[in-house]
Amino acid sequence: MSDRTRHILLRWVLPAVAALLFVLWALQLNLVEKTELINRSGQTFEKGIVTEILSDNMQEDGTRVGEQTVIVRMRTGELAGQEITCTSSAGYLFGAACRVGMKVIVMQSVAGDTVVSSVYSQDRGTVLLLFAALYLASLCVIGGKKGVRGALGLIFTFASIIFIYLPLVYRGYSPFWSSVMICVVTTLVTLYLIGGPTKKTASATAGTLAGVLFAGVMASVFSMATGITGWNVSDIETLITLWDTNGIAVGGLLFSGLLISTLGAVMDVAMSIASSMQEICDQNPAITRTQLMRAGLRVGRDMMGTDSNTLILAFAGGSISMLVLDYAYDLPFLQIINSNNIGISIMQGLSGSFGVVFSVPATVLIAAAVYRKRTV
Repeated sequence: MSDRTRHILLRWVLPAVAALLFVLWALQLNLVEKTELINRSGQTFEKGIVTEILSDNMQEDGTRVGEQTVIVRMRTGELAGQEITCTSSAGYLFGAACRVGMKVIVMQSVAGDTVVSSVYSQDRGTVLLLFAALYLASLCVIGGKKGVRGALGLIFTFASIIFIYLPLVYRGYSPFWSSVMICVVTTLVTLYLIGGPTKKTASATAGTLAGVLFAGVMASVFSMATGITGWNVSDIETLITLWDTNGIAVGGLLFSGLLISTLGAVMDVAMSIASSMQEICDQNPAITRTQLMRAGLRVGRDMMGTDSNTLILAFAGGSISMLVLDYAYDLPFLQIINSNNIGISIMQGLSGSFGVVFSVPATVLIAAAVYRKRTV
């Protein structure tokens, strides 16, 4: 087999076949009949636009109390083109502070000839999609070909979580091992798109998986030592319903989410180290394996602090509302440090950082073995 044929086979044919099989598997996996947890017969969510405010709920001090009564011209659904009267609550989770011209989502409940409508929220779907498209466009324009490949990897990762991970968990498969599989597949695809079928890609992939699995191990050790499990999450009461009705292993969701959230930072470290070591080899073909390992470790040590901070700050940022409440209520230290929410946040931040730290020596060892055979 010639080098050109081998290149075409590795670069295009095998990935195309693998992609086709993956898509067919995803389609089959999503042929699942969901258990009806809430009776939604007759209930729909439709788009509309506010044309008139009949009664407002704005108080003199600027707060809103009670409900607004508004007229909405429907844009979708059975009443499209008609104007209907709706209420909009003053809640922060549901409803909206309506104004004339605002696009809203209307929740309609139809029972015979009776239609009950209320404003569910502001219609923000289009804005969210535009921001996502703007990000992908920026990534492609500034990153060039690498940016396009990175965007494809991001889209694939998101699609894998929605169309592979969620159906697997819903069917009763282990959330932890499902997330391990997702991490393996998305790492292979993302790094392959960026680096192609090269030694650099193989080294970065192996280093990434080693770091993510180590993060999972540390989270498991933390769980056994502290008694914090996936059953201690704040929304466990709702999740137990899924366990009762579908046998979903809700206890493993916490740790599977940890692996997925760690993947990005660990992948960044592994790919950067593997790429740097490849560049060193290209610039100094006579370098030995030992020298290459030392160079790789120096690069990795510079990345450890920043990427570990990235994970810890990300989890801390997600808990900032809880921290502000704890501070405002002046809760005792022993109460705060031993609460489940704080324990989970600390476990997630530190376990993910363990994964980042240990992905450095793992990637260095693997890359040095792959790039160089001489040790001295």
